[in-house]
Amino acid sequence: MFSGYSRQFTSQFSNHLKRLQSTLIIAEHDNKGLLPITQNALTAAKKLGGEISVLVAGTKCGPAAEALSKANGLSKILVAESDAFSGFTAESLTPLVISTQKQFNYTHIVAGASAFGKALLPRVAAKLDVSPISDVIGIKSPDTFIRSIYAGNAIQTLKANDPIKILSVRGTSFEPDVLEGGSVKSEPVSTDGCATDMTVFISQELSKSDRPELTSAKSVISGGRGLKSGDNFKLLYDLADKLNAAVGASRAAVDAGFVANDLQVGQTGKIVAPDLYIAVGISGAIQHLAGMKDSKTIVAINKDPEAPIFQVADYGLVADLFKAVPELTSKLS
Repeated sequence: MFSGYSRQFTSQFSNHLKRLQSTLIIAEHDNKGLLPITQNALTAAKKLGGEISVLVAGTKCGPAAEALSKANGLSKILVAESDAFSGFTAESLTPLVISTQKQFNYTHIVAGASAFGKALLPRVAAKLDVSPISDVIGIKSPDTFIRSIYAGNAIQTLKANDPIKILSVRGTSFEPDVLEGGSVKSEPVSTDGCATDMTVFISQELSKSDRPELTSAKSVISGGRGLKSGDNFKLLYDLADKLNAAVGASRAAVDAGFVANDLQVGQTGKIVAPDLYIAVGISGAIQHLAGMKDSKTIVAINKDPEAPIFQVADYGLVADLFKAVPELTSKLS
């Protein structure tokens, strides 16, 4: 009798706590629309329970807010428009997040574990005097999280005691939320105090490609130092065109100047988890594996049978890539 009452009380108390919880998601976008990782963050936030709000900050970010309005399960969309947010610098966004937190008293603040989130959330955590929880790959409860540590060699489960939990979530670990079924109105928030002369946005140059974006592509072909030069990456581009795949690279290839650093896959680059990942001339350093080992199917092509990449590969081909890749390309219609 007492045991049954205890379970009922625990369940009611847990439900009461969930009602008290509220999460603020920091949307990542380009003003014209949402970036995919925001939808992954939405899925993660829904696992926390409680009310969910999204903060959209930018210069002319109406289209991004409009896209979010269709998401199901949101309580409000907060929009902050100001020239101060040109370039989305962490120095200008931090005071906005802090003031929004003080106004609505959120228990959780969530963003994607991207370059944007990694720059912003530690600053917010420092201002709020709490410990940020980075690279979350699983949520067990509102205060217990699973994260990757030591370049993915260990998985840590931790319980956070801070009153405000600040999380960066790995996009590849959460399915993107479908933006449909909802109808949420936007409301403005104050941008007072967000302008700063600490950092001034000058300009940015975006690389353009007809191939899929690296972090959202279903197929990725990456090259390493084994390709010997940047010109030889044409072998991968030809194969990628046949497979409609994105092209990536190891840090060694980027450091050698073969390709630009926006193609880097790994712990200090982009985290990918495509349906198919083909590693060409990549030995498989631990930092690279951390960025791609969640791929559904991994294929490795390397002439060294002892290369570490073969330990995580589903299919391995011990061969000279300069012969194997053109032959594979020619076999594809």
